[in-house]
Amino acid sequence: MMEPGFHALSDLFKQLGLPSDNGSVQQFIMEHAPLPDAMRLEDAPCWAPAQAALLREQLLQDADWAEAVDLLNVALRRR
Repeated sequence: MMEPGFHALSDLFKQLGLPSDNGSVQQFIMEHAPLPDAMRLEDAPCWAPAQAALLREQLLQDADWAEAVDLLNVALRRR
């Protein structure tokens, strides 16, 4: 079975092993935003090493998950 081409932020949070309900996702973003402009998403201190590796891999491979990773990146840069 093929994975869908688009994954929601809640799906990405599940992949990262984080609570994935809407309230938890929004709370995470509020707690960790804004990231410094010069900091890459996967280098943010809020990630465990395995989570950072997953984010880095998805972006490098431009995988199906890359769009959700990009959405998270944008959300964590809002002030």
